[in-house]
Amino acid sequence: MTDVVDSDELLRRMQRARTCAAEEERAWRSRRDSSGPADADGRQEAAVRVMAYETVLRVLDEILTPGRHCEEAGPEASAVT
Repeated sequence: MTDVVDSDELLRRMQRARTCAAEEERAWRSRRDSSGPADADGRQEAAVRVMAYETVLRVLDEILTPGRHCEEAGPEASAVT
């Protein structure tokens, strides 16, 4: 990948990535919540993927809106970082 990308395009790409991650997180959360007790493996995989997408969303949120995530989480979240 040798294309030069300006800051506006980079911001647009990160916003699209955040939107995509949010959609995937919702889809996996739905799969996790709709899995029956007989599908424990599927429920476990969905739960892991939900956590992964939640993490991606937190990182992208911090990049796109620095500091806002910690303010919304409360003072205990800023003590962790």
